[in-house]
Amino acid sequence: MPVARLKYFSLLLAAFILIFSIPIHADDNTTIFPLKDVKPGMKGVVYTIFTGDEIEKVDLVVLGVIENALGPKQDIILVQLLGEKAEHTGVVAGMSGSPVYFDGKLAGALSLKLGAFTKEAIGGVTPIANMLSVIDASQTAPADSKAAAKNSGDIKLPARVPLPQNFATQVMRTNVGGGEFLVPIETPLIATGVYPETMAQFSKDLAGWGMSMVAGGTAAASPDDARLKPGDMVGVELMRGDLTVTPGCTVTVVQADGKVLACGHPIFSFGSVSMPMARGHVITTLASSLASTKIMSTGGTIGTFSQDRITAIGGQLGAEPPMIPVEVTLVTPVQEKKFHFEVIESPQLTPTLVALATYNGIVGSTAYGEGFTLQLDGEIQIKDHTAVTLNGLFAPSDMPVPSGFFVASSVQGDFARIYSNPYEVPHVSGIRIRVTAVPERRSATIENAWIEKNELTPGETVSVKVQLRPYRGPSFIQEMPVTIPAQAARGNLQLVISDAETVNRTVESAAASSQGQLSGLEELIKLMNRDRENDRLYATLLQPTATLLVEDKIMPNAPTSEISVMNHRQNNGAVRVSNQSTAGEWSVEMHQVISGERTLSLTVR
Repeated sequence: MPVARLKYFSLLLAAFILIFSIPIHADDNTTIFPLKDVKPGMKGVVYTIFTGDEIEKVDLVVLGVIENALGPKQDIILVQLLGEKAEHTGVVAGMSGSPVYFDGKLAGALSLKLGAFTKEAIGGVTPIANMLSVIDASQTAPADSKAAAKNSGDIKLPARVPLPQNFATQVMRTNVGGGEFLVPIETPLIATGVYPETMAQFSKDLAGWGMSMVAGGTAAASPDDARLKPGDMVGVELMRGDLTVTPGCTVTVVQADGKVLACGHPIFSFGSVSMPMARGHVITTLASSLASTKIMSTGGTIGTFSQDRITAIGGQLGAEPPMIPVEVTLVTPVQEKKFHFEVIESPQLTPTLVALATYNGIVGSTAYGEGFTLQLDGEIQIKDHTAVTLNGLFAPSDMPVPSGFFVASSVQGDFARIYSNPYEVPHVSGIRIRVTAVPERRSATIENAWIEKNELTPGETVSVKVQLRPYRGPSFIQEMPVTIPAQAARGNLQLVISDAETVNRTVESAAASSQGQLSGLEELIKLMNRDRENDRLYATLLQPTATLLVEDKIMPNAPTSEISVMNHRQNNGAVRVSNQSTAGEWSVEMHQVISGERTLSLTVR
């Protein structure tokens, strides 16, 4: 046989050996290597990807088994990866979920690593039996997975697992410091279309979930995306569209019916979830003495993750779950930019994701600068309820914080109030945000206020003069006509000249602080939509008579007899009493952020 032909057949044979040495999928008859048979010194292999979609085999050796490491009967197999690549990169972020085999039998998934700055690639393996229990959980999950996700977030992976004393001599050479701990392998949070400034502002929020945000990419969807094998990469799509945010890890099991297990540890520990599953591709593996990581891109959506448990995330290939459509528009004097994307619905994550997208849209405009005042308008659409109105004016401050961050925080706060309500699980159907950038720092502080006369009669109108000082400008006087209502109490009253925050705090403090006493989510939304606007100057007339607050309704100057009747009702949890009433409220639009307050005393005869 010619040498060239012999060489060809040799390469072909090697390729077949490599292909068939990698498990294509694990069905219900997958051979499992039992934990009880794992012994120190045993040799095995782990399958993972370092570049592209090529699954590679890495040798390993068992150091021992740590019993009850993550909880009762939650053992961990301690292993050391061998070979040139493992020595170069160590245990890599994104490697969690990489399947581990002994004698061709599936033993579990690489899921933990030993500290930082380690000299050798030492990691922890979640036993496969503990991972398969996640599939059982998915078959008995509640019908309303979103409700379950709200109430099942109490399962948390320990931040670190201490090594038993008998392992100390084996790992002392790793020089990890005063104590040796196994920690979950970091999950790379792949972001595309996200500016570095946005990453810097929000990476701390996401780091609390064990995420390290890194720039990545997207790849065109392919029919081959759903042909997963153990060792392939998958992503959990938190946001997709003009910008994407996707944590990624490695597939451990793909059953014949399309059920998938990955990661070997939780992504967020939310329990039952509903998150899109996407194909992941490794662009390259970045080696670092601190924390090596896989740089990924995400492909097509291929299914749904329904479980996020202590030993794995689990899901099903096929249909994808619904997501929330979001539109963010930034308007500047020279251009208008629109961003369209979708986010998952999660009480824990949606507020942060929408805030991130809002901030990203603001800083992404070349026409926007820190000298601009930002006007927020928009709404949060909630199924079967009134939409939550978003509004506010945000001027630059002297603090080293961009004004765009205050806009994002305001949006995040409104979402948090909706999702933390004690009445029902809200279902957001759409989000629309519009931010208009206006040149100049538009803000003013109340310096003084006075009235022409202090003794008035019901029906009489008095001119209130308010002295305001704008940012780096001369003071000016704003007049407000105030008419004493006919039903105002006689005697000494207070006229509070203030910003919106003061009115919200004093006038509706009892209602705002008693959300649990409202009759439902709709009443909470009405209360939120009644918040005053911070670009207006307010005058509020307060009188020393009781106010009755029934659900979201405010009944000022309530008679004692009515209060007594309401207090004696059996179900009076939605009734509150405040010791002062609002006799009247007036405001003037100022087109700038107003701050401060002054209180004037007057007498009604």
